[in-house]
Amino acid sequence: MNIKNYTSTVDASRSMAKIEELLVEIGATNINKQYADKISTGITFLLFDQQLQQTLPFHLKAQVEECFTILWKDVKRPRPDTRTILRQQASKTAWKILSDWTEIQCSMILLGQAKPLQMFLPFMYDTKNNETLFDKVSTGKVKLLPQ
Repeated sequence: MNIKNYTSTVDASRSMAKIEELLVEIGATNINKQYADKISTGITFLLFDQQLQQTLPFHLKAQVEECFTILWKDVKRPRPDTRTILRQQASKTAWKILSDWTEIQCSMILLGQAKPLQMFLPFMYDTKNNETLFDKVSTGKVKLLPQ
């Protein structure tokens, strides 16, 4: 398998802490973690946009279930504990990938190569509807793409 971090040994909590540190470095505030069934699912944070002169919410989601589905496809002879072990690995992998991605985005911001809104725009978060801008565009609720 040629997927980055698919054998990562970094716990999800360490990757989440790294993401939090990176976000603080670019000025994020009110960083919150979301959980479902005791499994970490996402990080929500606020960033002040200088150009717009307003604070904007963002939500980054680790795609743990999607990661598990892909990893499960490679299992040839599952044992009784394979599903549990693979779920733990999917969490490590999904969060490590998100941590690496966030590190690159934040590096570009810190080096003046990009603005925070430019890097995180798809993840701008509508807290009332629990949807990111990407969610709204991909489901057709917001029309931004050419027809």
